[in-house]
Amino acid sequence: QVQLVESGGGLVQAGGSLRLSCAASGRAFSAYGLGWFRQAPGKEREFVAAISRSGGSTDYADSVKGRFTISRDNAKNTVYLQMNSLKPEDTAVYYCAANTLGIATIFRGTYNYWGQGTQVTVSS
Repeated sequence: QVQLVESGGGLVQAGGSLRLSCAASGRAFSAYGLGWFRQAPGKEREFVAAISRSGGSTDYADSVKGRFTISRDNAKNTVYLQMNSLKPEDTAVYYCAANTLGIATIFRGTYNYWGQGTQVTVSS
């Protein structure tokens, strides 16, 4: 079992940056693959970024490639999402998730644990 708690969301102007953090409690954090998803009002939850247990493999949604960077610090049981050049369409609740497969996967159904989410609002 792992508990995930996101932080770092907020209100930012278009073109600005935010860094989201997701702290995990529980055992074997380094064994989990981790991902970030987001959900805008009235829309499905969508994949944003993922990272494998070693950090050696990452994947990104096309909409965020070149702007967002996922990373992890296994010593701190934390995964990060650095978001640069933010756009109004990035406005959503951002969720981190963990999968026991240990892989960087884009598929929502493969994730076993989810955080409660943190709101990101980008103003134009």
